[in-house]
Amino acid sequence: MMIALKAATPQLPRTTAVADHVVAVDETDSTNALAAQMIGDGSLTLPDHQDGELAVAVVAADRQTAGRGRNGHKWISQPGRCSTMSYAVRIPRAIATDESVNGWLQMIAGLVTLDALNGMIEEYGAAPNQPDCLLELKWPNDVFCHGLKLGGLLSELVIPPSSGTDADADDDVVIVFGVGLNLALGACWLPTPQSTSLQLHVTGLPSFGEMRDAVGERQVEGFRERLAKFIADPKGQTESLREEMKAVCWARGRQVEAHFTDGTTLTGEAIGLNEDASLILRTQDGTDHTVRTADVGVL
Repeated sequence: MMIALKAATPQLPRTTAVADHVVAVDETDSTNALAAQMIGDGSLTLPDHQDGELAVAVVAADRQTAGRGRNGHKWISQPGRCSTMSYAVRIPRAIATDESVNGWLQMIAGLVTLDALNGMIEEYGAAPNQPDCLLELKWPNDVFCHGLKLGGLLSELVIPPSSGTDADADDDVVIVFGVGLNLALGACWLPTPQSTSLQLHVTGLPSFGEMRDAVGERQVEGFRERLAKFIADPKGQTESLREEMKAVCWARGRQVEAHFTDGTTLTGEAIGLNEDASLILRTQDGTDHTVRTADVGVL
């Protein structure tokens, strides 16, 4: 019988030192939902861009009672074992709503998360148990290790009170990036056979609290740096981001099946990403298909 773990307010001194605003609670339904609520009622504000420097706010909880993933999926986590943090960043409305480039915002969130995890592992002198235990991204929003899901990301657009539906295209909106990571989850706590936890693949890790804070600090800095570059030149950043994704895209080169929201499926080889960050799926007849919204699983 598993014992229910008690939630405690996250202690995040390193994250607090670099973020513009940190909200930490022991429990909430969803850190993304809490961030959106606070942005909407004006209790969580982000200053304007200063000399290209982006403001980043963090909302963290030890337990989520209704964590959300893409397409209505649930995100199950355990307090004291799983990091559940959301990062809110001001983005120009013109970029956030431009379908030719806004798909890269989700890819950037994934790259920021990999950078943060790998940086934390290196800082503490930890090492993978096996040479093939690399951290990768399963398009469009999962962190994978050894072919198993270690984490998930969910990005959502929030309109701040100062803006409205008829606001000018030059106005800012806020993108909230929710990041859930299984950092110290034992094998008996894994929610599905397809999930995993960092501690099962890496030895020499620090305590969960230290991991969560070190990763949070790096994610704040990563979002600030990467998104500032992207906002300055979204089209110019596309090719370099595609190259980065080649090295960490778990689906690339694999036979996968895309499951669409209308119940249909498409099977083929994941070739790579288009210029708008959509997935290229090549079917058996040699035809390339563009996949923009789907759950993708390996065959």
